[in-house]
Amino acid sequence: MDRCTSVADRARRALVAHPSSDVYGSDLQLVESIHGLVAAGWDVTVTLPADGPLTGPLRGAGAEVVWLPVPVLRKALLRPRGLLTLVGDTLRWVRPASRLLRAQRPDVVYVNTVTVPTWLGLAAALRVPALVHVHEAESDLPRWQRFVLNAPLLLARRVVVNSHAARDTLLDAVRGLAGRTRVVHNGIAGPPAEPRPADRGDGPATLVLVGRLAPRKGSDVAVEAAALLRERGVDVRLELHGSVFPGYEWFEDELRERASRPDLAGHVELAGYTSPTWPVLARADVVLVPSRAEPFGNVAVEGQLALRPVVASAVQGLREIVLDGETGRSVPPDDPAALADAVQELLADRTAAAALAAAGRDRAVARFGVDRYRQAVVDQVTELAR
Repeated sequence: MDRCTSVADRARRALVAHPSSDVYGSDLQLVESIHGLVAAGWDVTVTLPADGPLTGPLRGAGAEVVWLPVPVLRKALLRPRGLLTLVGDTLRWVRPASRLLRAQRPDVVYVNTVTVPTWLGLAAALRVPALVHVHEAESDLPRWQRFVLNAPLLLARRVVVNSHAARDTLLDAVRGLAGRTRVVHNGIAGPPAEPRPADRGDGPATLVLVGRLAPRKGSDVAVEAAALLRERGVDVRLELHGSVFPGYEWFEDELRERASRPDLAGHVELAGYTSPTWPVLARADVVLVPSRAEPFGNVAVEGQLALRPVVASAVQGLREIVLDGETGRSVPPDDPAALADAVQELLADRTAAAALAAAGRDRAVARFGVDRYRQAVVDQVTELAR
């Protein structure tokens, strides 16, 4: 069999670049993308910086996983010393990455998140079409920083974003991306068993926040809201499930210090990284998503699928998920009092809370299902390969 025939007959191949081995929102969406591509007949290889919790789910989805540390673009690197570090790491990365790309001979390079732009440059240099899946919407940065973070996307032939809000934020930074950008809302699988309505017994009401411990996720806002509720005589306990990015340990220290004060001592649990999260959501009376910025908001959908009332900030993609008074409660960001008010109202009127939870679940199933998401991703990748 000659080379032309063998290349034509082989399955289409995707090389997927991902910057983390953890399992959070964008990581879980990557797993769903792999499920869709493999089911559609693609051979998929995923590069991770190291072995970690994400390895098993990726292999379970049918991907080959290889380890290749990759320079990651963080906001902290947008300084002279940080940029020098990034350049040095990139120079060390180029040779092994080039070898992998030439060995794989993919039809498409699929870059998951804007934080690994080096793959876009390498794919462009070797004339391999690249798709980047954007899970970020950095609207709070100076315009020049937003341009620096997103300008590498001009090297991609297709850009997929997870909400209309994320698309608007991206195009505000780099207008030239308009013609190649598509919106594909995230797809979230429901809990393994049919969810039951919240059935609060005696004792404090449980408030749950699942996500990175980070200022943008509003973990501190949730802590202050819990303090306000207890000050009002509402018996609540707050669970925070998540870990910090390296370099943000100071934020966890601040949360622990605040939670140890007399008004909250014993009523806030920093549980660390938790997986799976469905048992956590199942014991919640209210799910909190108090993010200051959120391009989509997987946890808001998961809370709805778990049949729990969700209180979320009225920011970015969360406004496309939680419709105030219809599928949950939507409150101003960075406002502990507004968050506490919404929670107190839900706890005081269980019938209304259950109705919001039921409506939220119905809409989440209809709009954010995994089958729709997988097919949409496959369509984008296949179109690019053609």
